[in-house]
Amino acid sequence: MTDREPLRATIRLHLADGVGARTFRRLVEAFGSAENALAAPPGRWREVNGVGEKTCRAIQAVTDEQVDAELAEAAERGADILCRDDEQFPAALKSIYDCPAVLYVRGRLEASDAVALGVVGARRCTHYGLEQGQRFGELLARAGFTVVSGGARGIDTAAHRGALAGGGRTLAVMGCGLARTYPPENADLFDRIVREGRGAIVSELPMRVEIQARNFPLRNRIISGLSLGVLVVEAARRSGALLTAREAIEQGREVFAVPGRVDSPMSGGTNDLIRGGSATLVQGLDDILEPLGEVGKLLTPPEESVEDRIAAVGLDETEQKLVAALREGELPLDDLARRTGLEAARVASALTMLAIKGLVAQHPGHVFTLKSKRAQGRR
Repeated sequence: MTDREPLRATIRLHLADGVGARTFRRLVEAFGSAENALAAPPGRWREVNGVGEKTCRAIQAVTDEQVDAELAEAAERGADILCRDDEQFPAALKSIYDCPAVLYVRGRLEASDAVALGVVGARRCTHYGLEQGQRFGELLARAGFTVVSGGARGIDTAAHRGALAGGGRTLAVMGCGLARTYPPENADLFDRIVREGRGAIVSELPMRVEIQARNFPLRNRIISGLSLGVLVVEAARRSGALLTAREAIEQGREVFAVPGRVDSPMSGGTNDLIRGGSATLVQGLDDILEPLGEVGKLLTPPEESVEDRIAAVGLDETEQKLVAALREGELPLDDLARRTGLEAARVASALTMLAIKGLVAQHPGHVFTLKSKRAQGRR
């Protein structure tokens, strides 16, 4: 912003204990701007819903020195501070009820980031979850989506890395201030996103706020708020990723979920989302593009060969035998079992995994084929 006073007033309110996104909005709506709110007598503040004596004292306690320190910290870390009225502030985020008062941005936001999809899941995930997180991060990036996630261990990290591998952009939404790095092992990943101009690291929290559990639900609404929809890759029944899915539903966003093993507790949450009708079952990119309507139609991913897909997802020994057999053409399940010397139940299970990995299509009569190159690119 060219005029520093509106920014300073916004930061002053933002730094006050008890002034969250909703209270900030109510104050601005009541007085017309952050500057007008600060110029009003404290007695008028108490007329605003949710503003009590404690919050009034907290607003009065914020000093010019604290505002100066916050601005200096952001400048030192290379972070821009965007207010809601700034042109660069994401339009999608403005539409949610509890839109952040400010957005700290390290890196660069672009107009193309309006076409974004959130990808979330468990921190303590399985190999399958990591594989699918990276796979979908890459597929989405190649199709033209900006991949939004929370920068955490597990699925989040896999999605960010997949987006970079796919040559696309990614936004990491932090549950701490940008003067902190969490998790610390992702420092190089975050630096790469910024250094290569491939996205941004963002937070609504003041620069020096430490990582706290209570901040993650706040972060989750920003992930979904920045996105057209949210894809849950792997989540247990009490996973925080389900909170992001809930935020997406409340915000009117699409929710998608990758099915997992029925006997894995790490997939209980995602499978419940699908079973309860809260999420669209996703096996490949088409399952995301179709519900997005006109936006999905505009996004055409590049072709990808069977070999590229195999290299991206990896195959176990049983899956390798089935793919080798299917290279010769379409085959029924029983013929696949005979050709590979495997039990029919084992073949059926492996074919399900190959379908989830986007390599195999099933046709009427339990006939299976390898997917075409175009289907590979879209799946």
